[in-house]
Amino acid sequence: MIDEPIAVTDDAFEEKIMQSELPVVVDFWAPWCGPCRMVAPILDKLAGEYADKVIIAKVNTDEDSQWAGHYGVQGIPTMMFFANGKLIHRQVGALPEPVLRDLFDQFIHVAADEVSDEVSEEVG
Repeated sequence: MIDEPIAVTDDAFEEKIMQSELPVVVDFWAPWCGPCRMVAPILDKLAGEYADKVIIAKVNTDEDSQWAGHYGVQGIPTMMFFANGKLIHRQVGALPEPVLRDLFDQFIHVAADEVSDEVSEEVG
């Protein structure tokens, strides 16, 4: 169980995000970004609360920009929500905690549907 955000490099992105069994929220950020610093403590808190349901990953775009470029990240913070290696949702900009919490709840519900669809395809 991961109860805090994990730092992910370009080299580890495929393994940590695309191959994750749990849904993943990727926060593309940079140290100089004010809104990124505002949302960071919220993501820390949500990582603890949603530890058994979702992984929060942080990609520092100053140090690791390959995947940000691949997904066309133009503004930060940008959060991308992945389930089974598929991009489900993209959120650009910082959000207040209640809105971000609602977004996480919706994502977990959609991600669960995504997983059950894949399981039924494998079984069927």
